[in-house]
Amino acid sequence: MVLVDTSSWIHFLRPDGDAAVRARVGAALQAGSARWCSLIRLELWNGAGGDREKKILRQFEKRVPELAITSEVWSEAYELARRCRAAGVTVPATGVLIDACARQHAVALEHADSDFDHIARVAPRETEREDAEGAQGEDER
Repeated sequence: MVLVDTSSWIHFLRPDGDAAVRARVGAALQAGSARWCSLIRLELWNGAGGDREKKILRQFEKRVPELAITSEVWSEAYELARRCRAAGVTVPATGVLIDACARQHAVALEHADSDFDHIARVAPRETEREDAEGAQGEDER
């Protein structure tokens, strides 16, 4: 499963969006692994410009499962925000909450937003820690 951030959905919805991002989101939709959360839905509806985008969002609401923003997600978000602030990293609260949602549900995060890269430098996700450990092991050979 993969939580698709607003930034990637926007690329997917726009005909001139980044081709690589569009392909990743399309593949996740095709595989049935794409997810969103209520905050991402709100951001998308808030920015929906035309009838085409609104129609697609209504279709997504029928087929894209939503990950809940639970009290555990909020707790994770508070901790991420604290760690970012302590490291001198400023990111929007919306990004912190979306990142926390992916972490709590143990899913990958598809994004095209550098804020998530900043968060990951302060608090690497499990897959990022595994990738880094694997790379270190390869360097030692």
